Amino acid sequence: AMENKGLNIFNTKYVLADSRTATDADFAAVESVIAHEYFHNWTGNRVTCRDWFQLSLKEGLTVFRDQEFSADRISHATCRIENVAMLRALQFPEDAGPTAHPVRPASYEEMNNFYTMTVYEKGAEVVRMYHTLLGEAGFQKGMKLYFERHDGQAVTCDDFRAAMADANGINLDRFALWYSQAGTPVLDVKGRLNGSGGYELTVKQTVPPTPDMAEKQPMTMPLKVALFDAENGRQIAFRRPGSSEEITETVLLLTEAEQTFTLENVRQNAVPSLLRGFSAPVHLNYPYTDAELAVLLAADTDPFARWEAGQTLYRRAIAANETALAQGLPLPEHQGLLEAVEYVLAADDVDAEFQAMLLAVPAEAELWAERSDIDPLQVHRAREALLDLIARRFQAQFLALNQKAAHAEQQADPAIRYEYSPETAGWRTLRNTCRAFVLRADPEHIDTVAEKYAEMAQNMTHEWGILSAINHNESGKRNELLEQFAEKFRDDALVMDKYFALIASSRRTDTPAQVQAALNHPAFSLENPNKARSLLGAFSRNVPHFHAESGAGYAFIADKVMEIDHFNPQVASRLVQAFNLCNKLEPHRKSLMQAQLQRIQAQSGLSKDVAEIVGKILA
Repeated sequence: AMENKGLNIFNTKYVLADSRTATDADFAAVESVIAHEYFHNWTGNRVTCRDWFQLSLKEGLTVFRDQEFSADRISHATCRIENVAMLRALQFPEDAGPTAHPVRPASYEEMNNFYTMTVYEKGAEVVRMYHTLLGEAGFQKGMKLYFERHDGQAVTCDDFRAAMADANGINLDRFALWYSQAGTPVLDVKGRLNGSGGYELTVKQTVPPTPDMAEKQPMTMPLKVALFDAENGRQIAFRRPGSSEEITETVLLLTEAEQTFTLENVRQNAVPSLLRGFSAPVHLNYPYTDAELAVLLAADTDPFARWEAGQTLYRRAIAANETALAQGLPLPEHQGLLEAVEYVLAADDVDAEFQAMLLAVPAEAELWAERSDIDPLQVHRAREALLDLIARRFQAQFLALNQKAAHAEQQADPAIRYEYSPETAGWRTLRNTCRAFVLRADPEHIDTVAEKYAEMAQNMTHEWGILSAINHNESGKRNELLEQFAEKFRDDALVMDKYFALIASSRRTDTPAQVQAALNHPAFSLENPNKARSLLGAFSRNVPHFHAESGAGYAFIADKVMEIDHFNPQVASRLVQAFNLCNKLEPHRKSLMQAQLQRIQAQSGLSKDVAEIVGKILA
């Protein structure tokens, strides 16, 4: 697992980029990956892993370091939210599924299967918790001692924990559970004024059972909190017991299954801001009213907590839609949510990228993360109905905001106007968000888009945003624009990956046929991992087509898993994880998915990589 001197880059897409062929997100990814590999010269080379089980020692730590680098380069607020969104969409389902494993795995059949979101992204969250508990100065003291003790050595996650503890004179023995227990902890929190000048927070912690371990111990973790006045949204100062210092934010240390914390000198009706900065990788439940969430959305000084208030409102609205659809009732009007969206659209105290994030609705994979007996299409329809409502209600505002963002982008220096920079990238992100809502509200707007395409598509971020916005449109114009795009970039392999991803992620009725045709496209090769991921990976995340009631989507991906397994078991084992949801599905789809897994398992000469994943799901 040693990261020898140099930069080990495993994908050409993360080396070179230019604005004609790479999006702003691609540029940010190049910076992040190059930074990650560069940082490995210290965390992975100067100090490396004693054995494969310690893989997160270098990967979790180095992901944390590259995240902090990107945050310094771009924005701490938006980068943190992006990290959390990815963790929830990809790692939380892994932690709740049949392949769940601790940050430091206890065993493995095929080591390639442990280059996972848990080892990397959850591992980074564990490192971030050290930082939150110890502060920047304490964390740097720990890093300094870690290098002094272990430079030139191969060591363990325990050695890193010991360096952090010894450098700061603190006992972190119980923190070791983050390395040995799989699963995402759940915090159930209640808050109240106690009648004697204090505000009490009671926190119950549970760690759900996972296939490798049924009974879990309570974890040690930081819970960062603040309080806001329920009437005017002002942040409330308070004191910790035994202290005379007035503070507006504190970190509570959770160590037990249930604890009560008191914040003193609080007498007004307060709304707690919890898990600020996403201070621990957990599910958090608090009985907020919609009015309390509106206070946090408008007034919270922590960007993550502000964004999370909006996300909670979206999740509630989608759940209400789902209930109405299941019962055959009219969809709710969601007046409170619409008022919140109207506020976000008019907000002038946020930057463009953050405004776009506040308008983003949670993905299906996050919505069903903690559930069982899932009907994916019902969740999808409920989410689509909410997006349709927002698009129709605020069509004029989205048009106006798009024009505002376009004007702001035009104010940039002409020499770099369409080149990557965090400021101009934020305006383009907001424009693409608005475009998607405008095209959703008025599908016929595609005619105007087609007419002005060349004028609008000034760089790849614009092109990608436009094509993504029209990608689900049933009009023939959509096909014309995509084919025009493919012809323009037919000699650029990485841009063609974007074309194949668009084909496979479309909700159009003819998408399965278009995906089959793409398999025979001159620019497509199943033996190229980027191509396989762009087409097949995107299709496996396409909810209405992958989860089609006939089971055709499951059969198609199973066929490709078996085909790819003959020449690239690692890519096949990643693709087969699309079936991780199997045992949480409603009975009909569960049966269909199980049948495909059994068909894969019966394949002659199946690799260890795929066999391990399939075996765990079926078990």
